[in-house]
Amino acid sequence: MAMTKKSKPKTRARAKPKLKLVASSKPIDLYYWPTPNGWKISIMLEECGLPYNMIPVNISKGDQFKPEFLAISPNNRMPAIVDPNGPGGRSISVFESGAILQYLGRKTGKFYPADERGRVAVDEWLFFQMANLGPKAGEANHFRNYAAAEKQQYAIDRFTNEMNRIYGVMNKRLKDRQFLAGKYSIADIACIGWASRHERQGQDMNNFPHVKRWLDTLLARPAVKRGMGLRVEAASQVNMQDPKVRAVLFNQRAR
Repeated sequence: MAMTKKSKPKTRARAKPKLKLVASSKPIDLYYWPTPNGWKISIMLEECGLPYNMIPVNISKGDQFKPEFLAISPNNRMPAIVDPNGPGGRSISVFESGAILQYLGRKTGKFYPADERGRVAVDEWLFFQMANLGPKAGEANHFRNYAAAEKQQYAIDRFTNEMNRIYGVMNKRLKDRQFLAGKYSIADIACIGWASRHERQGQDMNNFPHVKRWLDTLLARPAVKRGMGLRVEAASQVNMQDPKVRAVLFNQRAR
């Protein structure tokens, strides 16, 4: 008599349990002062809905040179963050605003594309801000508002004209797109604060209608308002004409 194999009883495939992403109960520490660079990170944290503690770094008094701050930001510049729930669940510190934006974009999956083409487009305009918009805006602001008394007319003209060129580049880019890299991203977040100070850079946004439309759109976002509205009372009391303050901000050398 032929032996027959017994068929195994059919079992229903069990659905894999969905992973629940549990938010860390520990907030990110944001080392901050209310400047365009500081706003980059406060805006990003607000846009991502991440809890954070704001720790003021009074750059007018030299807090940026304290050993405890240099341990996380060796370039003695804010902003910086410490994320207690970093990779592998271990704490991580990040300095330099562009690197922080990329880190938070990867961490949350927001405002930083996962696909390589999209990410390259965002990185191009993020680094455009880091290398062009931010430094040149800072230099235009410095010579127009802090060194004007010394009659540095060459420097005033040089950086005012450079800002005009930079906004011209952005205006062409934004002519046929809503945001710098297609969708709203960390590239836009990096630029908001600097562009919002165009008057201090000697620029009239009416000459750059596409930049003006872009900037008005961004400034209307609730998270941008919250991020740029993050105040430090001591910042409003800084006297930029005080020689001691100017020495701390403008005359530092290697230590």
